[in-house]
Amino acid sequence: MTKPYVYLLVTMILFGTAFPSSKVAVGQLPHEVAAALRFGGAALVLILVLALRRDSSRFSWRDLRTAGAPGLVGVFAYNLFFFWALTKAPAIDGSVIVPTMSPVLTTIALVLTGRESASRRRVVGLALGVIGAVVFFVGIGGAVSGSHLAGDFLYLVAAACWAFYSIASKKVLTGIDPLRATTYATGVGALALALVAIPAFPDTHWAEVSTTVWANIIFLAIGPTAVAYLFYYRALHSVSPSTATVAMFTVPVFGTAAAVTFLEESFTTLQIVGAVITIAGALLAVIKMSARPGRNEVTLKEDACSGKTSR
Repeated sequence: MTKPYVYLLVTMILFGTAFPSSKVAVGQLPHEVAAALRFGGAALVLILVLALRRDSSRFSWRDLRTAGAPGLVGVFAYNLFFFWALTKAPAIDGSVIVPTMSPVLTTIALVLTGRESASRRRVVGLALGVIGAVVFFVGIGGAVSGSHLAGDFLYLVAAACWAFYSIASKKVLTGIDPLRATTYATGVGALALALVAIPAFPDTHWAEVSTTVWANIIFLAIGPTAVAYLFYYRALHSVSPSTATVAMFTVPVFGTAAAVTFLEESFTTLQIVGAVITIAGALLAVIKMSARPGRNEVTLKEDACSGKTSR
């Protein structure tokens, strides 16, 4: 069953490019406005796709409430903090902090709620994740400022929002198909973002917004949002939240490459060390490994949410 993992890979590539692309957008737009335009555009694309489907008439307020609630966290809250962070810290920080801490926070939530066990391996992994994050922050060095640290903290809050979204969305998908769930979640989140952005619209210098920024907004709405969120939901339909968030460990690679290429951002050697430690710790915390008696092979188990085991 490779299709869910193809969905995840495409999603992570798109998520990685979203960091530098969003940084370009907030260069000329208030962060609330940039977030509202990105998800407002994505919601329109998804609504159009859903309307063209044969069963588009099957609308229920219950489904809207069920899928919309996670959207308030995974779309509205996540992107409010994400775009706000971009105004204070480099995009490259976000491309490391968000995708590495989301799996760790997801695992912590699953352990605390009793849906996964707190093994020694996981405790060590979580500790390494925290140590790696500290090393990463220390690696900022002379470039550190109050604003920079505040931005990195906002990235961390965004990661917590995504962890909640991944767990909550798994439950949503038991009764709603991925396209409809993605459309409802994105629509509700986009509406909330638009309400928050309204006060900033009059102060936005629309005539000064460049073609490059508009191109990035269009790309963000279609690629890293409409397509990526839909693919993420399709993957979650078949795999567990832990498995889905593990895939986010590839985002720093794509995000860092894009930030260095398009924004000419840089990072220190100590930051690289911190990122590697965090990724290693997160992998230990998220992946449960157990050797079967009488065999040397190692089995990777998905968490209890999926009830599936793969080798």
